[in-house]
Amino acid sequence: MSKQPVILVVDDEPQILRAMSASLPASGYEVRTAQGGADALDQISKEMPDLIILDLVMPDITGLEVCRRVREFSTVPIIVLSAKGSERDKITALDLGADDYVTKPFSLDELLARI
Repeated sequence: MSKQPVILVVDDEPQILRAMSASLPASGYEVRTAQGGADALDQISKEMPDLIILDLVMPDITGLEVCRRVREFSTVPIIVLSAKGSERDKITALDLGADDYVTKPFSLDELLARI
């Protein structure tokens, strides 16, 4: 049996982490969670996930900074999932190396299609 793709969900909102942990495994993904940028970078340094779903606004290290740092050593796909939906926010995230951008509130079906 092959290994399930690992998705690291990085968000400081516990309800988002719970929702992803409950719903993504049903679609064949192993979910790991991080409650902030520092935790995410620590986990990534130990084991690279197959995909990162990344919030931008976090209390310690911002999602933009996490994206920038990850791009220094990896091309792992990054989907930004954020309440910040302005065109400038999207362009900044994409310019820093994000592969896609989904705004909150979001549809799980749309997120799965983008994954």
